[in-house]
Amino acid sequence: MHSNKHFRFPVLGLVIVSIMLLAGILVMFGPAGVAVITASAETTYMINDNGKVSYYTTSATDPADVLDEAGLELGIDDTYTITESNGYPGIYVKRIQAVTIDNGGQLLRTGTYGETVESLLSRLNVTWDSDDTISEDLSAETYDGMTITISRRTYATESYSKTVPNTTIYQDDPDLPEGQEEVVTSGSEGEVLCTARVTYENGQEVDRKILSNQVVKAPVNQVISVGTAPVRESNGELTIGDGVIVTEDGDVLTYTNRKTMVATAYSCEATGGYGITATGTRARVGAIAVDPHVIPYGTRMFIVTQDGSYVYGIATAEDTGHPDYICGNRIDLYYDTLAECVQFGVRRCDVYILG
Repeated sequence: MHSNKHFRFPVLGLVIVSIMLLAGILVMFGPAGVAVITASAETTYMINDNGKVSYYTTSATDPADVLDEAGLELGIDDTYTITESNGYPGIYVKRIQAVTIDNGGQLLRTGTYGETVESLLSRLNVTWDSDDTISEDLSAETYDGMTITISRRTYATESYSKTVPNTTIYQDDPDLPEGQEEVVTSGSEGEVLCTARVTYENGQEVDRKILSNQVVKAPVNQVISVGTAPVRESNGELTIGDGVIVTEDGDVLTYTNRKTMVATAYSCEATGGYGITATGTRARVGAIAVDPHVIPYGTRMFIVTQDGSYVYGIATAEDTGHPDYICGNRIDLYYDTLAECVQFGVRRCDVYILG
């Protein structure tokens, strides 16, 4: 026959113990089966997540477990510190901040847990001087995604040549037909040697100050004469007056001198119509041979026979002949064919030196 002395608790006692266990109350049994009842320890933590404060109560004691239970996930570079705050155990989470430093065009990406701009630059051994500019205040606190731009300024003294343009001057010429232009002076550009102090920012020029200008070559202005003499209407005849020639086409020419000369004719037909003058130009109608001691090369003329039967027209002194034949007041007129030369023969001509 069994004895009931082995049962320490009535049925109601067992039910109470079960409820206490379910409620998180620790039930311990001492000697002789006596139950010792204690409550599980819970702690409230103050959690500061990069300035965002919250409170979390848990029985966990490991800060990592507390943060995990509170739903705060730490990145691989995030960390935390433990310290008391207002009577609560505090967990201060430090999130890594990604900061970009544009150092004069050179990009440097780094991480920080929060510090001043000056502290970060000093820690990275990034230096600057009074001519450089920094986009952020040195006392400003860093933040995630921050970009700090350092503009580097350098200076250089440079010398270079600069072209000075010339100008064109127009002047009235009563000896030229109205509307006709003639270049009196061709003109040319000048040159100046400049010395400048150039400011560069991150390698790009931002300012240039001229220190000195030295004229190496002064510009020469181009001078053009514009004719103002009224144009005479053509009557289909050659008219020669005092200093003025009106051609059959109505062109008005001015001359400064008239010479009476003996003219012959020559051609390059026998050599295929191609020849080179004494001045290196191609032999052609209008390029005549002269005695350069009498008529200098390059002289423009208007030639007509004294009897008016042949009008050679405008010619330029570009060639010379045999000194025994083309000398003194003798000239040789070029024609395209030998037949024209034979027809012309030898004639006395009036040679008007054009102005």
